[in-house]
Amino acid sequence: MTGGWAGNLLLGGIILLGSSVQWLTGMGFALVAVPALVLLLGPSEGVVLANCAAGAICLVGLAGGWRHVRPRAMVPLCAAAACTVPAGTWVARRLPEPVLLAFMGALVTGAVLLVMRGARVTALRGAGGAVTAGALGGFMNSAAGVGGPPVSLYAVNAGWPVREFVPNAFFYGVLVNAFSVAANGLPQLSTPVWLLAATGMAAGAAVGRVLAPRVPEKRARGLVLLLALGGGLTTLGKGLWGL
Repeated sequence: MTGGWAGNLLLGGIILLGSSVQWLTGMGFALVAVPALVLLLGPSEGVVLANCAAGAICLVGLAGGWRHVRPRAMVPLCAAAACTVPAGTWVARRLPEPVLLAFMGALVTGAVLLVMRGARVTALRGAGGAVTAGALGGFMNSAAGVGGPPVSLYAVNAGWPVREFVPNAFFYGVLVNAFSVAANGLPQLSTPVWLLAATGMAAGAAVGRVLAPRVPEKRARGLVLLLALGGGLTTLGKGLWGL
């Protein structure tokens, strides 16, 4: 499915890169990895593998910061996501592959541009904003593997500092990715590919932790968003080319 040993190594490298930027900045695995995984594995398998990997990374990250989770804000976010995950799965299963690629590319590109602007949106404030962000995130996560940007925008509008955003983002990531995997099922990959994916996650975590004290957060986040924008535009272009 991944094109032999070269494709498998490429897959491991993609997950290593995504994992390292996740540990470096507290976000970015799905934005960086999903476009490449979708192009390599196809929309369905690529999204579900990204859900599995992102959920595992968030679970490990949450272990050290669960005391900083804000239950009052996260309960409506996660409940809304649980309601919209099935809709995202339904849409993804019924679109032809070129349309789905274009849809995913457009979602990633639009989400990255909004996060880059740090958009202030009245609808993403308060309890109603939490429900809106969670609903959008659940749909986007199950349909395209990128459920983080709406939560990032909610945090921006709520005025959360980074040290509070990261553990809450991990908490949300654990649940929304678990919902998405439950709706979509596990990807049908061989044992060597699963081992490469796990190795990539572990190596990426090590690289991210080493680089985190050395790379300014603003510069790291900018690089993540540029990589994600390039991947989103590439996926969008491939989808439009296939129409």
